[in-house]
Amino acid sequence: MLLVRSVLENTIVEPYSVYAGVPARKVKEAGEANAAMIERIANNYLKYSGWYKK
Repeated sequence: MLLVRSVLENTIVEPYSVYAGVPARKVKEAGEANAAMIERIANNYLKYSGWYKK
């Protein structure tokens, strides 16, 4: 999950990249080949997060 406050002002977030940490930093290229999977996971995030709630 990328929190808006973890991305520093004026940071250019590159497409198909993975960012982590506070402040967020690019950790790797996800690649365009993974775009469909990334889109699916993002669209189902609320369902996935519910698995970890009490």
